[in-house]
Amino acid sequence: MFDDLSLLSLLIWLPILGGLWVLTLEESLVRPIALVVSLVTFLLSLPLYFGFDTTTAAMQFTENLSWIPAFGIEYALGVDGIAMPLIILTTFTTVLVILAGWEVIQYKPAQYMAAFLIMEGLMNGVFASLDAILFYVFWEAMLIPMFLLIGIWGGKNRVYATLKFFLYTFLGSVFMLIALLYLYSQADSFSILEYHKLAIPMSAQILIFLAFMIAFAVKVPMWPVHTWLPDAHVEAPTGGSVILAAIMLKMGGYGFLRFSLPITPDASRELDWLIISLSLIAIIYISFVALVQQDMKKLIAYSSIAHMGFATLGFFIGFMIYQETGSLDGGAMAMEGGIVQMISHGFISGALFLCVGVLYDRMHSRQIQDYGGVANVMPRFAMFAVFFAMANAGLPATSGFVGEFLVIVASFKANFWIAFGAASIMILGAAYTLWMVKRVFYGEVANEGVASLIDIGKRETMILTVLAIVVLLFGIWPAPLLDVMHATVQNLVEHLSVSKIPL
Repeated sequence: MFDDLSLLSLLIWLPILGGLWVLTLEESLVRPIALVVSLVTFLLSLPLYFGFDTTTAAMQFTENLSWIPAFGIEYALGVDGIAMPLIILTTFTTVLVILAGWEVIQYKPAQYMAAFLIMEGLMNGVFASLDAILFYVFWEAMLIPMFLLIGIWGGKNRVYATLKFFLYTFLGSVFMLIALLYLYSQADSFSILEYHKLAIPMSAQILIFLAFMIAFAVKVPMWPVHTWLPDAHVEAPTGGSVILAAIMLKMGGYGFLRFSLPITPDASRELDWLIISLSLIAIIYISFVALVQQDMKKLIAYSSIAHMGFATLGFFIGFMIYQETGSLDGGAMAMEGGIVQMISHGFISGALFLCVGVLYDRMHSRQIQDYGGVANVMPRFAMFAVFFAMANAGLPATSGFVGEFLVIVASFKANFWIAFGAASIMILGAAYTLWMVKRVFYGEVANEGVASLIDIGKRETMILTVLAIVVLLFGIWPAPLLDVMHATVQNLVEHLSVSKIPL
């Protein structure tokens, strides 16, 4: 019943127009209006969940208007069980980011709040687009607000970080555009769903797969094109790091699910070893890199790369499971685990970056060595920080455990050593996360700076409490997530089992 309300268009254009409106306001109105716009957008996203039909894999809440008729480009929107949770994650996280910057951002607050609102609308557009050109426009446009956020409100090396971020992600997207134009030449349409039906020769599938892989691997990011992420995180303001980790990295994973796997299933099956290998390198090698970091933001950034490696492993291990068992169920379990891991990581990594932001706002340092004994003077804050650290390490009864558990269990059906490598994150994740927690929060108060710290107030407590509730909820009761994606994932796995090579 929500289809006629153009709900997806509202979720895209309300925050964009709201952001433009915020730019015109006097400073005293900027924060409350930005918060109202983000809250209204979040509330409008909830009917996507409560009005969602979990029994079908078809696109829902669809909209279709002619945009550029001469080239068959349409304003086509819709969501399935994969896209819908990511849109709600985006609207939810934006509210928290607006609240987190309430007092901290004193320089150009209107531009800061507007950038997040506009970026929210563009990211919703990425997840909702069913036309390839519309998708590409939103995909590229969202780089601009993040470029400005890092470049204006970032640290001392912000220019280097923002240029590296922009060049890596933009150049990767060029390969995606080439692949989309080839698909248009074959389908005479820019409809993404039409591309899913195309019969494509194996040689062309491999080239398309590689083109998509470059674009999406940079965004995830996967090893070895991950080096832009730690620099971007370190220099970005706290809100920028939260959105970068919680939402923007998920677009790479979403791209694999929406484009690579359904459009080039044969090439995906042929090259699954490549993605699995890169994913395992991310999980194991990058975890060791995280272990030696002295900057808290860099440690969490490398942790994000390792955890997103878990997601991509879940997406592609299904082919091996199918070959070993002849059953599609294991592939569906692994893929659902990968998607849950993406969404869970959005909550946990966002919370960890907010925690680092709390300390940085008070001490103006992210170096682990500058802290020690924080729990003695900030016990309430320490409780939240340690909880999120445990969730990041995959503690049972937190959302961080669910996705990892599903992927590991499914991986055992494919190959013991792959499952063993994936399971190493349970140990390595605990090692680098808890090693940081021990040095920052426990022991004697390290210095006068730590001794003068003031515990979190009502606003910060509210933000962290909401995130803690969500992390616990999906850890104890993951059904609300798994139920909405099951039909879509099952349909995708069945689609992958059929060859698309022309006879």
